[in-house]
Amino acid sequence: MYQLRPSCPADVPHLIDIWRRSVRATHRFLREADFHEIETAVANLYLPNADLTVAADAQGRLAGFMGMTGSNIDSLFLDPDCRGKGLGRLFIDHAARVATVPLTVDVNEQNEQAVGFYRHMGFMETGRSPTDDDGRPYPLLHMRRS
Repeated sequence: MYQLRPSCPADVPHLIDIWRRSVRATHRFLREADFHEIETAVANLYLPNADLTVAADAQGRLAGFMGMTGSNIDSLFLDPDCRGKGLGRLFIDHAARVATVPLTVDVNEQNEQAVGFYRHMGFMETGRSPTDDDGRPYPLLHMRRS
């Protein structure tokens, strides 16, 4: 069983590890140089400064995290060893409870596992961008849950 709680500064090293292992497991399309550039930004800028919700098991071990801005899911990463245990649904259900309007998310089109997950959770594609937010050649699908 997992409990959700706000992140704290002591979580950051564990969150970096979760992010790294999750991306290695699901973003095989990333060029190595892009992976390292994104990892640096995530580790130094995003994770230490974002208001995140984390999932921890009964022993306090972190299994994943989610970041939101309003009703937009900015990030959702799970420890690859914890996938398939309902964590993604737990985070989406939490997001739906705190959002005031329908949930939205941008997901890498090439991350077929994530696209399938969001579709399974009731998200529908509303648009597409040919590049990621930094202009890299990784198309994004814009999705919304009614």
